[in-house]
Amino acid sequence: MSEAEGNKPVVAAFDFDGTLTRRDTLLPFLLHALGTAAVMRHALTLAPTLAGYGLGMIRNDVAKERVFTQCLAGMHIDELQREATQFAEHKLPGLIRPEAIHRFGWHKKQGHRCVVISASLDIYVQPWALKTGFDDVIASRLEKLENGRITGNLLGKNCFGIEKVRRLEALLGSRDSYILYAYGDSRGDRELLSAADYAYYRKIPG
Repeated sequence: MSEAEGNKPVVAAFDFDGTLTRRDTLLPFLLHALGTAAVMRHALTLAPTLAGYGLGMIRNDVAKERVFTQCLAGMHIDELQREATQFAEHKLPGLIRPEAIHRFGWHKKQGHRCVVISASLDIYVQPWALKTGFDDVIASRLEKLENGRITGNLLGKNCFGIEKVRRLEALLGSRDSYILYAYGDSRGDRELLSAADYAYYRKIPG
């Protein structure tokens, strides 16, 4: 690290699904919140959307909103938040990669600002991340009506691809004002990794 770099604060940005966790967390969350029978019924209706997404014919954000509309629309945000908090406390710990938490611990010991930046829902990522010791959480959010009912749409853009970079800059300011370590595992992380000073794709140092 150069002398100029040494004068800048350091930020470590971690993707969530597949980077901090061993797998995607949306299905486990839906199973927890809705139950297996309900998720199976919704899956039948969503089969064309899921197939189109798997074949690259439907964008990530479009497919995600269709899933949320089918599965969550009409639920009250307070009810879903209770389920999300329980999921974060009891289910997420079993899905976390030990090597990722080890790397997070290394950054914390260095005094680095640690951020989770994810296309997953903040409703369950944030409780886990803040309890674990992360400083900030940037994630996708659900839109709700004035009566607290969920619409199924996202509030703002899906936190995926270039949106991760935009949201990080909105939180921290100009990209050249800090040193960035970034960790990711998928195409949704490529722009974030490209913007980093130190990028780790899939492989997290031990």
